[in-house]
Amino acid sequence: MATMAHTRSRSWALYLGLTFAVLLSAGPLLFMAIMASRKNSEILGLPPPLTLGGELGSNIDRVFANADVTFGQALLNSLMVATVATICVVVTSSLAGFALAKLKFRGRNVMLLFVIGTMMVPVQLGLIPLYMLMSKLGFAGKLESVTLPFLVAGFGVFMMRQYAEQAIPDEMIEAARVDGASTFRIFFSIVFPALRPAAAVLGLLTFMERWNDFLWPYLTLDAEHPTVQVALSRLSSGYYSDQSLIMAGTLIGTLPLVVVFIVFGRQIIGGIMEGGLKA
Repeated sequence: MATMAHTRSRSWALYLGLTFAVLLSAGPLLFMAIMASRKNSEILGLPPPLTLGGELGSNIDRVFANADVTFGQALLNSLMVATVATICVVVTSSLAGFALAKLKFRGRNVMLLFVIGTMMVPVQLGLIPLYMLMSKLGFAGKLESVTLPFLVAGFGVFMMRQYAEQAIPDEMIEAARVDGASTFRIFFSIVFPALRPAAAVLGLLTFMERWNDFLWPYLTLDAEHPTVQVALSRLSSGYYSDQSLIMAGTLIGTLPLVVVFIVFGRQIIGGIMEGGLKA
């Protein structure tokens, strides 16, 4: 009986902890939705509103109707940039991670150290030379300038290399070579299916990073090619800030990330569990 009571108390403590974590995580999203559904005068009042209002639809309409910010185009631009970057990072990181983990060639450790070294350089140090390079290529102000520099990621290469080192037995690769499979056949038939859990996590992290990126798009893009974060900064610029308009735009810009988590979250967790069981 004492053991059962102790187990129940631990279960209740676990559920309370999880409930607190959910409320802490969802609280800002709920508050943002409340502010987006209210008039600007209600937001600035004291105490602030704590329930949803009836102005969400009109505030969203004002966001898309704003002549100074092409928010619909910004959503499409961010979706295209984040999707292209995610696919390219997953593919290149998987190929490079497999090569660094399982292929024997001269200079492999030096290349790995170089990849790790790129992760230690602050992003801010590369802004000026990167802008000069994009200008020489004729991409300054265009979406190519926020896409091309991020098609390969040092963190992704290192992450996939570490996962491939542990998840793929050398005996499996040697058996495939004995059967006459080429390196690319081994990668696409054996290696990449085993890397899917890590590839899913890397894809999610890359999509979030590119979607939320602000500094570099703000510096390089012109007014005709904004991303979501640049568009949100323009909504908040000016002498007078319409808080309900800003919150509505922020809510719209956050929804794609929530949708990605809802659609792919179970697949990512399932893939991780499957990889853990196989290991």
